[in-house]
Amino acid sequence: MLDQIHLLAAVTVLGVLEQAYFFLQVIYARRAFGISPPKISGPPEFERVFRAQVNSSEYFPIFLALLWQAGLFFHQGLAAALGLLYLCSRYCYFMGYRTSSSERLAPMYFSAGVLWILLAAAALGISRFFLSHYVGLDVLQLLT
Repeated sequence: MLDQIHLLAAVTVLGVLEQAYFFLQVIYARRAFGISPPKISGPPEFERVFRAQVNSSEYFPIFLALLWQAGLFFHQGLAAALGLLYLCSRYCYFMGYRTSSSERLAPMYFSAGVLWILLAAAALGISRFFLSHYVGLDVLQLLT
């Protein structure tokens, strides 16, 4: 069983570490700009770091759900590779947003595209499972 999920688990841990890094960047920005919690407004430089972290956190549960569903029902290797692409694009998004709000756009669109591919892989894999398990129809056998 573990050999079927080890790549997904590794990408999940990397994603958690990335989220922790983003969180730490907000702490450092708070210190640099003298903004104490619970304040969330301040100079644009702080607000961009804060928004980049919040936006990344908002998408993280969606990413995890799609990563694991695509990996379990479609293909672990493909899902893990897409997961790494997503994490890289979110890092680029964070760093771009930190510089300027317009620098976040290309990585944001790319990461959204990766999520759509993960969604498609998950949907195909789950559909194939339901057809095979409940209808007795093996789609892969029909295609070959």
